[in-house]
Amino acid sequence: MAVLKVILGIIFIIVSIVITAIILMQEGKSAGLGAISGAADSYWGKNKGRSMEGILVKLTRVLVIAFIVIAAVLNMGIFS
Repeated sequence: MAVLKVILGIIFIIVSIVITAIILMQEGKSAGLGAISGAADSYWGKNKGRSMEGILVKLTRVLVIAFIVIAAVLNMGIFS
């Protein structure tokens, strides 16, 4: 059981670092001055789900769920 706790701890640290890096890679949610000229309605703005930004958002959600699940499993005390 101690080996499983160490493995989960290492995975937990790796997920934490990856979440931090992905969040830092994402753009801000404010449209800025582009909203004034209508640039927010461009092809890029409409297809954001298929872009790199959309992939980063989906990956962030998956990793945060994994982070919460691993934190809960490590905190249950079943590895003591």
